[in-house]
Amino acid sequence: MKLFEDQVYINKIKNGDPASFTFLVNRYKDMAYTIALKILRNSQDAEDAAQESFVKAYQQLNTFQGNSKFSTWLYTIVYRTSVSKLQKNKVLTFSIDEDLNNNFTYDYSSPQLELLQANEQRYFIKKAIQKLPEAEALLVTLFYINENTVKEIEEITGLNASNIKVKLFRARKILEKELQFLM
Repeated sequence: MKLFEDQVYINKIKNGDPASFTFLVNRYKDMAYTIALKILRNSQDAEDAAQESFVKAYQQLNTFQGNSKFSTWLYTIVYRTSVSKLQKNKVLTFSIDEDLNNNFTYDYSSPQLELLQANEQRYFIKKAIQKLPEAEALLVTLFYINENTVKEIEEITGLNASNIKVKLFRARKILEKELQFLM
């Protein structure tokens, strides 16, 4: 359904309706930002790279053949734009922004406690992924969080399938050690 729906909007854009691109931006902006952030590790640079990628995608939309999913094509642009930006910057900066929510309500009912525990687990998983080397963090995000296939990740990153599988295996082992206290 998503694939068909994307194609409808792509056709509208190609037929002179640039406003339809907003739909695609809204659908894919979060993962585009996430990919850029995993590579650049700076929220401002990631926002810039994601935005620049959408501009490139819009400008090059007529080259999209539909041989892969639109998201795969777009994420390839995001990946390459981010890597290019990283090479230009050469100085890695790390964000110290925390996604902590300090507005806790102390309701001891079971659903609230479960929600709090789930949020806490997501926080620790996110932190553990951030500790991974850049390539592994990106692959884990694409494969487990965005649910891309290995073939799609090959197209996005240019890595071969066996290399992706090895890096995912190593990342899982690191995450397993890092998150053992959650189990």
